[in-house]
Amino acid sequence: METLYHQTNKQIHDIQSQMGRLEMTDRQSVHLLENELQARIDQIFSHLERLEILASKEPPSRRQNAKLRVDQLKYDAQHLQTALRNFQHRRYAREAQDRDREELMSRTFTTNDADTSIPIDETLQLNTNLNNAHRGMDDLLGSGSGILNGLRDQRGTLKGTHKKMLDVANMLGLSNTVMRLIEKRASQDKFIMVGGMLVTCVVIFLVVKYLV
Repeated sequence: METLYHQTNKQIHDIQSQMGRLEMTDRQSVHLLENELQARIDQIFSHLERLEILASKEPPSRRQNAKLRVDQLKYDAQHLQTALRNFQHRRYAREAQDRDREELMSRTFTTNDADTSIPIDETLQLNTNLNNAHRGMDDLLGSGSGILNGLRDQRGTLKGTHKKMLDVANMLGLSNTVMRLIEKRASQDKFIMVGGMLVTCVVIFLVVKYLV
């Protein structure tokens, strides 16, 4: 699991560093970079599914921590996917605006032209859809942030529980030591009692034999 975890984490960091190239890539090549990044993100999600299975097979003492690490990777991957989609939406909007601008600039109106209206309804509808998509992405990021905060709180609770378990284990270890000392002292007292009884019997025998 560790090898796959570190490999997936490295892929996430590599994609994060390449996301900045999108804004600097020319229009003819940007879609190629988008496809490459999308393929790598899909591969990361495939690795995450495998990691979730491996985390569920970890020993109980490490299972919760393994799941938290996988959830953090999943959150980072979802953030990358959202960022890529936002960039694509912005690019589509810019390209649509450029096409409309070119169409408007190249269109020739005459005095007898019956259709002199400017087709802006589609652009307005596209802009509305993009705004709705942006709000949806913001809601998704807000939900992801809430989930991350919940995982952090859960991690703190687990750390506190683990500390209490260690304290109890230390107390049990101390109690076992005390019990062993008591058992050892009881054994010593038993030998002392038997020895005292033997000495007493010998003294009584000598008194009876020589003084009576």
